[in-house]
Amino acid sequence: MARARSFLMTFLKIGVWIGALIPLGLLIDAYLSGALFFVDPIEQIQRKTGIAALILLFLTLAVTPFRRLTGWNKIIRFRRLLGLFVFFYASLHASSYFYFDQELSVTNIFADIKEHPWVLVGFTAFMFLIPLALTSTTGWIRRIGGKRWRRLHMLIYPIAILGVLHFYWLIKIDATEPYKYAAILAVLLGSRLLIWKRASLTNRSKK
Repeated sequence: MARARSFLMTFLKIGVWIGALIPLGLLIDAYLSGALFFVDPIEQIQRKTGIAALILLFLTLAVTPFRRLTGWNKIIRFRRLLGLFVFFYASLHASSYFYFDQELSVTNIFADIKEHPWVLVGFTAFMFLIPLALTSTTGWIRRIGGKRWRRLHMLIYPIAILGVLHFYWLIKIDATEPYKYAAILAVLLGSRLLIWKRASLTNRSKK
């Protein structure tokens, strides 16, 4: 039984790796086949990596509600891996902007941040992601303590909000897709709020 459970967890972990790497694989395939160059390649790279980061961020946020709903506590083991893939795609997204759009010019980058609100919120979300990625290990949890670690990692909520806002402001014509992401985020945040309220009521009843 224990061996079967271990095999299942390994199988699911491999599945997460494969699923998370699909967007990158599709980009590489589009590049090698030349399909990427039929449209604006820089825009496609930025769009696909940004959407991949958002979807993985939503999956990360969905771990706790799913765990509470199903009672399957071991799913929490995948949250760190999903979070690191969020940072991976966000880094690709930001790097493509820094390199292709601004040619690594710090002056141009900060001028663009001041001029365009979608750049500001996107840049802020990426900056918030950095300490989360750096402190994702068990060693960092021990160093800063569980309570401080949990408080720090609550940055995931403003990161998600800023990410959706970045996407919304970036789309100039049809905002249907950003609205869908905003609706999904509202459901995820609402479920987390319900979890907190229930936990608070349970703690009060015990006192």
